[in-house]
Amino acid sequence: MDEKIHLLLKQLRLRGMASALDQELQRAEREGVPVSEALYRLLIEEQAYRQEKSMQYRLSQAKIPWQWTLKTFPFDKQPGISKSQIQQLAALSFLERKENIVFIGNPGTGKSGLAAGILRNALISGCRGRFYNAQDLLDELYASLADRTTPKLIKRLCRYDLLLIDELGYLTLKPEQINAFFKLMGERYGRKSTIITTNLDYPEWYDLFQRKSLVDALLDRLKHHCITIRINGPSLRTPTHDQSQTSSYS
Repeated sequence: MDEKIHLLLKQLRLRGMASALDQELQRAEREGVPVSEALYRLLIEEQAYRQEKSMQYRLSQAKIPWQWTLKTFPFDKQPGISKSQIQQLAALSFLERKENIVFIGNPGTGKSGLAAGILRNALISGCRGRFYNAQDLLDELYASLADRTTPKLIKRLCRYDLLLIDELGYLTLKPEQINAFFKLMGERYGRKSTIITTNLDYPEWYDLFQRKSLVDALLDRLKHHCITIRINGPSLRTPTHDQSQTSSYS
């Protein structure tokens, strides 16, 4: 009978229940556990298994290029950051309010590490999210213009609960890229949260995009529901011989 149950669980793809079946059957026989309790415990195992698989899928699809977490961030080495403020953001209430976060600071001050840590927290909590290098995102938007899939791409990007755009700096931009980027930010406004990391303070965005009217509109929307964190501190980038240790933050 045990073999038949295992076979059925395999056919039904109930892998969480299958992994716990033998243990629970032995426990039920040893302790005289009621059938309903044994079934309940097996269902809990299946639920936990599916939640874990779902979380791992969200993490893989988010394309975060590092394994950084907020727990490993060297707050003691970066006096330009308020640890309590970051911990408050990590609680993710800003997502409920559809607020944006903009990290502004020099290279190496920890912007990307903090942003990636917050995104990772959101993914673990069940949200859908995506990491993008700013140039890669703008190039993807530009490429979509050739086959007229820009609306489809923007629609997909707008489904993410949290979108992280990293390293918005002195990029080489075409007018079409700028228009598509502003369209994306306009569609996400008031609906979903976005995190941007940049070494440019807001007045310098006019030099980057060179479209004053559009930048005015972008900043008006972006900053309306926005938490701006300016990091004035030393660079955290240090040489390391062990590439598995994430001692360098951008």
